[in-house]
Amino acid sequence: MRDVDHEAPVYLHQLPVPGEERYLSLALVNTRFALSHGTVDLLDDTEAAHLWLVRHGLLPDRVTLNGRQHGRLLGLREALRALFEAYGTQGQPAAEDLATLNAALAAAPSTPRLAWTADGPHRADAPDTANPAAAALSLLAEDATDLLTGGEAEQLTECAARGCARWFLRSHAARRWCTTKCGNRVRAARAYEARKAR
Repeated sequence: MRDVDHEAPVYLHQLPVPGEERYLSLALVNTRFALSHGTVDLLDDTEAAHLWLVRHGLLPDRVTLNGRQHGRLLGLREALRALFEAYGTQGQPAAEDLATLNAALAAAPSTPRLAWTADGPHRADAPDTANPAAAALSLLAEDATDLLTGGEAEQLTECAARGCARWFLRSHAARRWCTTKCGNRVRAARAYEARKAR
């Protein structure tokens, strides 16, 4: 495995947007974003996708990812983006996007289990791990389902900075940008336009 700390491009060290620490499906959707030099895709090949899944604790490092599994991960990412957009516009998502998410859920269904910790008994659903890549996609799909149907769904929004295309959870209703960097970029562009107009 490559030494990530020394070889990772600078954009890999961007701060996560609000909500990514709680919802891996949000982090997945945000693996494709724009910078001044063009679009960046953190899942652009099987090795990069494998690294992302391992970094997020969704796939053991020893498990390889093949081209078909990589394609399914990309398909799930695009379906989730479309579902987030449908939620954001209060529209109806395309049937194929729902089907993609539901297929990922069904590929490695979770089995309910009773766990007992120092705090007492609680439910702990364990995904089918016979196919680790399918289990990773299933966990991502389940995570997105929890986000879209849970109490935080109303906070889900797309960054208002032109070209950003990242999604985040708003901490307050007035927040429009995923990071202060995007907010500063928008303010700088407005100031430039105002100076130009004068």
